[in-house]
Amino acid sequence: MRASKRETRRSRPAAQSAATAAAPARAPAPPTPRLRWQPYALVLAAALAVFWAYGPAAHGPFLFDDNALPFALPEFKAPLRIWIQSLRPLLMLSYWVNAHISGDDTYSYHLVNVVFHFLAAGMIFFIVRRLLEWSGFARERRVWLAAFAAAVFLLHPVQAESVAYLAGRSESLSDMLMLAAFAVFLYRRSPAISWPATIAVAALFVAALSAKEQTIALPAVLLLTDIWWGSEAPLQRVSRNWRLYGLLALGAAVGVYRFWPSITSTNTAGFDLKDMTWYQYLFTQFRALFVYPQLFLFPANLTADWDFPISRTIFDHGAIFGLLALIALAAAAWRYRRQYRLAAYGFFVYLLLMAPTSSILPIRDPVAERRVYAATLGLVLIVIDLLNRAKLDNRKLAAACSAVVLVLAVLAHARAEVWSSARSLWEDTASKSPNKARAHFQLASAYCGPACGGPVQQQDPPRCDLAIQEYTRASQLAPPTYELLVDWGLAYDCLNQPDNALAKLRQAAALERTAHIYTQIAKIYGEQRRWPEALDALATAEKIDPKYAVTYAYLGAVHLGSNQPAAAVQDYQRALALNSDFPEARDGLAQAQARLLAGR
Repeated sequence: MRASKRETRRSRPAAQSAATAAAPARAPAPPTPRLRWQPYALVLAAALAVFWAYGPAAHGPFLFDDNALPFALPEFKAPLRIWIQSLRPLLMLSYWVNAHISGDDTYSYHLVNVVFHFLAAGMIFFIVRRLLEWSGFARERRVWLAAFAAAVFLLHPVQAESVAYLAGRSESLSDMLMLAAFAVFLYRRSPAISWPATIAVAALFVAALSAKEQTIALPAVLLLTDIWWGSEAPLQRVSRNWRLYGLLALGAAVGVYRFWPSITSTNTAGFDLKDMTWYQYLFTQFRALFVYPQLFLFPANLTADWDFPISRTIFDHGAIFGLLALIALAAAAWRYRRQYRLAAYGFFVYLLLMAPTSSILPIRDPVAERRVYAATLGLVLIVIDLLNRAKLDNRKLAAACSAVVLVLAVLAHARAEVWSSARSLWEDTASKSPNKARAHFQLASAYCGPACGGPVQQQDPPRCDLAIQEYTRASQLAPPTYELLVDWGLAYDCLNQPDNALAKLRQAAALERTAHIYTQIAKIYGEQRRWPEALDALATAEKIDPKYAVTYAYLGAVHLGSNQPAAAVQDYQRALALNSDFPEARDGLAQAQARLLAGR
């Protein structure tokens, strides 16, 4: 008899099981490897985004303080050892490399700035991911939120001053190294940090200090991290890392000793600053510390030169309210440190990283956007903690974060365009700080260009008429300085108004009696072929400084213009004896010798 279909179906599994049992055992097939391309794609996208965002400034000229740094000084031909004898040897080393790669072509300088910034954003990713893990964030959200934090840091327009501005490299390089040290600390293999990890953190800390001194805040951040995170008692968590804190304390002490002369005697920062006392600066910072979070949330009023009034007393400009607000926020962060652990920690990280530049050490400019570069980490942590509490699924959260990053990228690109030329930068700055004399002075120099001591890499034709207006405006806002009067006089010379030019130059000579000012007076007389007056001015310049090579080059020009080639040859030779790398004197000497030979 034939079995029914039901019986056949029932007996099939048993038969299959028997056959399987009889067959020789096979090794399980290895799982098909999955290509984890997403991280590489994100890194590539981040690199493309940041280079696009800062593309407009890639060929931007030397701006503002750039022109006082060695790489922008055409006569600066010193060996490497001279560069690295400064207080920031690692920073100067990076500039030296750029100078040897491209000279006065700024592209390589900007490229290196963007690379340092990109690496710093990578450190932010790893730091935030570890802190999210310690905060108990869901695993699937850690990477996305850490990537969001890194992208915000990378593309936020407030960072433009540290990236598009070549002198801002002091922030991006030093803070990148400091963040790298922090990342090594967070990813140590055991709660008690090993000697190799200790040496790595200490070496990165010293490197960061050799790029800029504000990174001295790192030990305080590491100490806060040890106190804040972990299940053991805070004292136990700190004491087990004694070897690290001992080395960092030694490094910080050496750093303070090394930087003490600049802290006490420079004219732009330090306790010797005559414009304000340490406590007046502190009162001012009670207000300034709220400027940076505002710019972080609403980057609509960025400017290269803030017109931020000084609080001479605790009540001046509402400084007392800033202090009370800071105390209230600190108390709230401590009170709710368990409910909002990451946000409270981020608040204190922000304060610690801002402390070196925004507490008691006076700096001539009370607000500067580059100072919030590393402290952005604390602000990002606050945002992420609050963002995680929003009831959004992963897809909606990723979409919202992507939209924010896209907006920031567009804003960073627009800000980089502002930093792409001297004129665009100072037009923007003067419009946002209309009562700041320095902004109008810099704008005047940008309009006038090399004719008035302005940027050499000038993309637009000079507008000396507009420069005159800005010099006038600057002089109305603050007493005119020697430098402003000299450039103002040269602007009049650019417009072929010699009488006005001489009047401004003589005003400058009344402020500072220098060989330089008298050579400029001689230049104006020489252009009018008023040889006796030019020679008289140059005689005064020679009495003031007999070793000023420009004096003799101008003497050569006067003698050549008055048909005295033999005297001109002697003048140019003397100028070259004082400064062998003097193109104008070399060219003048060739002309004088040619005319002398032709006359024979």
